[in-house]
Order: sequence, then structure tokens, then C-alpha cells
Amino acid sequence: MTGSSHKTPGLRKRPRGFQGHVSEIDLRLLRVFHTVAEQGGFSAAEITLGKSKSSISLDISALETRLGLTICLRGRSGFALTDEGREVLEATRKLFVSLEHFRQQINQTSGMLSGTFNLYVPDNIQTHGETPLVKAIHTFTQSHPGVFMNLHSASTKEVEVAVMTGQATAGIALYAQGQAPMGCRPLVAEASFLFCGSRHPLFHMPEEDITLDVLTSHSMVSVADAATSDRWEEIRPLFTYRAKADKVDARALLILSGSYIGFLPEIFAAPLVAQGLLRRIVFNDLRLITCCHFLARTSPETSLMVETFRTLLEASY
Repeated sequence: MTGSSHKTPGLRKRPRGFQGHVSEIDLRLLRVFHTVAEQGGFSAAEITLGKSKSSISLDISALETRLGLTICLRGRSGFALTDEGREVLEATRKLFVSLEHFRQQINQTSGMLSGTFNLYVPDNIQTHGETPLVKAIHTFTQSHPGVFMNLHSASTKEVEVAVMTGQATAGIALYAQGQAPMGCRPLVAEASFLFCGSRHPLFHMPEEDITLDVLTSHSMVSVADAATSDRWEEIRPLFTYRAKADKVDARALLILSGSYIGFLPEIFAAPLVAQGLLRRIVFNDLRLITCCHFLARTSPETSLMVETFRTLLEASY
């Protein structure tokens, strides 16, 4: 018998492909693999999984045995997916999406809500105080404990894209009056007012002495296009903009520094005014109006979740 035809007793060729049904153990191992791949390695996945590297390595080895494939490389050179591993990761993602859709559809049929609610909100939306969004999230999550709330902060454009691509279950976007795209549900128009900090020269100036010429002689924090009013559009070009901050917190920080004047939502500024840190500059009741709109691209799996949250949000305003 030649060496080429010799077979070592007791060794069998490892089967290729996935054999049998997908079990709970298979799903657990796939979740471990998905987390490791998303985190970029065993060490990075330790905290997320709550497992040691050695335990994770055993799970990955068990999955490789189950699949009959080598799905990742690990060692001194670091972690990397093999070509087969990348295909398994893609199939795993599709499997988890299908499982989530199945769960949501069954719950839709039974009238129960569960699953993940991916809510995208603008990064410059008012988040302090008892806002309608805070109240709606509280009521929604308390009423539906089976829902996992996943909140994302993004620009209005990113909110739009997330809703269109299905990344977002729903989103809230800020638009200037009359400029929202078709399909948005208007929520409310919110007002912002002009403020200065206690270190600013205008803080102690009598209101009657604050004229347009006086205002425009001071540096202003830039204003987002979504915030507007007829009066503002007339005088907007007269100001000198020397700072920019997309988020409300950052804008307040600039105003509190005393170097700039700028617009803030009244509900946000009220505690700082009460502490003597901010002053509202009335100037002919100058205000900016921002319109909040609710965006959603519903599917049979998410329609009940979306409509439930939208109803609560609209009732909170």
C-alpha cells in the first residue's frame, strides 16, 4: 500500500457545512461570534459579553467545529476574519434580522410590543427638563418593558437617511417653517430666545438701551437654518458670527463664557436665568421658531411600535 493511499486509523475527514437544525446553543455561539466580529477581537468583546478571553475562544472553537469552517484567525498577529468567517458573519446578521422580524410580527399579532426601537433625534434638540420627548420615552418604556430603547443623536440629514434606509425605527427632525419634506408628521413649533451671560457687557444694560445697533456690535453664536422667523430673516445678515455650536449644551457654554450672545430654548435657559447666570434680551420679543417633525418608514413588523410611540409623543406636546 502506497503512502498516498494510507489512512490513519481513527481519523475522519471533518464534515463540511451545517448539519441538522439550528439549536439554542447554535444561536448562543453565533451571538458570541457576532459580538467578537463587531468588536474586532476577543479582548474588545470581553466586557460586552461578560466572559473571559479563554471562554470566548472556547465558544468560537465550538462554533467552528459545528460549522466545519475556520471563521477567524487569532494569535500574535491579532484577530482577523477568514473569507468564510466574513460570509458566516453576513449570514448571521441576516439570521438575527429575520429573528427580530419574526418576534415583532408575532407580538404585532398579539398586540404586545417587544424588540428594539431605534429612535434617532437631532443632536441639537432640547433634552433638559421635562420635555415632551422625555415624557414620551418615559411613558413608552414604562408601558412596554419588552422594548429595548436604542437612542441615537445625529444631524437632521442623518436622521432622514436613517429612516429611509431602515436603520431607524423612527426619527425626529428639525425644519424651518414650511420646509419639511413630504410625509413628515408635524409635532410642535418651539421658540428660542436671545440670551447673554453674566460676564457679557449687555447683562446689566437697561433693556431700552439695547438697540439693533448695540446688538449687532457684539459677537453672535451662529444660528441653524432650521430656526427662523420673519423678523429674524430681516436682521440676520447684520450680525457678526464668531462661534458655532451644534448642540444646545455647547451653545450655552459659549454664551455663559460672556464672549457671545446667542439663542437658547426657554425651558433650557430658565434654570440658568434663575441662578443669575443668563439674561434674556427681549429686544422687540425677538424669537426663533423651530418645527419638530416625526419621521417613520413603517413596516408590518414595526407599525404598532411606531404608532404607539408617535401617539404618546403627540399627546406630550
